[in-house]
Amino acid sequence: MRRFKLLGLVLLLVLSSSTLPLLQPVADPDNGGLFLPEGFEALVVVDSLREKARHIAVNTNGDIYVKLRFPDSIGGNMAIRDTDKDGKADQLVKFGDYQDRGSYGTAMRVYNGYIYFSSELNVFRQKLDPAQLVPTGPIETVVIDDHPHGRHEHIAKPVTFDKKGNIYVAFGAPNNNCQEKNRVPGSPGINPCPWLDDHGGVWKFDANKLNQTQKDGVRYATGLRSIVGMDWNMADDALYVVHHGRDDLYRLYPDIYTPWESALLPSEEFLKIKEGDDAGWPYYYYNQLVGKRILSPEYGGNGKIADSSGKYVNPLIGFPGHWAPNDILFYTGNQFPEHYKNGAFIAFHGSTNRAPYPQSGYIIVFVPFKNNKPTGEWEVFADGFAEVDPIINVNNARYRPMGMSVGPDGSLYLSDTEQGKIWRVLYTGKKKFGKKQLAAMEARKVLAHIRTPDVKKDDLEAGMVSNSEKIYNRYCSGCHQKNGQGDGNRFPPLNNTDWVTGDKARLIKLVLMGMDGPIEVNGKPYNSNMPQHRFLPDAEIAQVLTYIRQSFGNNASAVSIEEVQEQRKEINTRSGAK
Repeated sequence: MRRFKLLGLVLLLVLSSSTLPLLQPVADPDNGGLFLPEGFEALVVVDSLREKARHIAVNTNGDIYVKLRFPDSIGGNMAIRDTDKDGKADQLVKFGDYQDRGSYGTAMRVYNGYIYFSSELNVFRQKLDPAQLVPTGPIETVVIDDHPHGRHEHIAKPVTFDKKGNIYVAFGAPNNNCQEKNRVPGSPGINPCPWLDDHGGVWKFDANKLNQTQKDGVRYATGLRSIVGMDWNMADDALYVVHHGRDDLYRLYPDIYTPWESALLPSEEFLKIKEGDDAGWPYYYYNQLVGKRILSPEYGGNGKIADSSGKYVNPLIGFPGHWAPNDILFYTGNQFPEHYKNGAFIAFHGSTNRAPYPQSGYIIVFVPFKNNKPTGEWEVFADGFAEVDPIINVNNARYRPMGMSVGPDGSLYLSDTEQGKIWRVLYTGKKKFGKKQLAAMEARKVLAHIRTPDVKKDDLEAGMVSNSEKIYNRYCSGCHQKNGQGDGNRFPPLNNTDWVTGDKARLIKLVLMGMDGPIEVNGKPYNSNMPQHRFLPDAEIAQVLTYIRQSFGNNASAVSIEEVQEQRKEINTRSGAK
């Protein structure tokens, strides 16, 4: 009898060590607020990081490394460990004292025994010691951006690695679409675009060589305005990227584009990139509604002229405009069903500039692959980040997905930029997995933040009686949002700030001349581009400034046409303009 008991105990121990679900932590009852396909569960590893999060990486021992969104003087990164293996983080240590940390520092990847990470300008690495949570080696500089063109719009530095020891780094373009005057209506595009010499593309470097500049690397691909997510697909030994399309089609060219077209276009592109490829920016953009590259209006386009040269690579999938794809990950783990093997997860951070239509994205999607090619339609894999629908203003969304990484057991880790939350997604379902398990997620595609908006029913501007509000919605809400509270990162709020309710002359000049560089609003630094709006008539400037000075909780005096005329005259006199 005792032998049978011992045999049973041994059998139980063997099953416990070999059956994956017994080794997995218990998921949260509400899946951490996420909606997932049937059979998947989630738990919150870290509820919030004060400095928020961008890309993440999970080491082979389960340690998590986070690129902090708002780093402080202590460090730009966070190291996280679950010491008691219950799935919840209980050890968090900041590290990484390096320059130019900034809110756009992006990369966090484990490669060949090192943790690689980036600031806004440079790519660094530190040696990992599996016995230590925090990297022990010195911070080494791998790639230096020696042509930064100052603080530009698309300064993230994502990285990935191939099988041969090369590191790939994206260098975003300094502006929206290579206009002579950035984001100014009617300003033509520069031809040829000089930014493409050292930006707007992907460069290849030696992953193990230090202090490389762009001249030490090879321009691998060009015509790519802004890449925040990229991954090397080991299954077919190729680079894949997700590309942010340009902005402001309606605001800059209202005679060509409707607000609805501007909300949906251009496409956010999922691309397979070979060496020498050109994705067309700034001369062409991809229109997913017609499946063609279209000539940009800055270069003579009218919204309909398609590329016939065959020079430019087309995307595998053209996603809706402004969804902001900020990470891509090919799943190589063994925990998830076979359906997910070697397919691509894409994290959509969500739109900011779809007004007058609801904001969209804020989801994780999955693209199934077979024989190294997408097999069909993309799927909604994780939703619920925003917690609201429709999303009127970007800051209505409680969470916005950003980074992804696969743990040693095949779990999928997800990070959020707004609260610094980190989830771990587990598969606990049955072996059989198919359309039935995906049905509930497919049904979510009818929600406002995912579906294509109806031209009339979803127009949030419908019923407005104030012309000043319409002007604001067209020219200002894309950055400062419909509620005037900004996006929490690049664009400042308009409520309760002296920039709006204070000196009227300064405010008028700001609208007429624009601003490029750092400012502080309500004690928080912002560093982005506000284009000049001198093209607006004096009456419209007076109307919209009166509107913002008397909206969003503000209660300041009106701005008159005469006051705008006075400041415009002063600017023209100073510049010698007539």
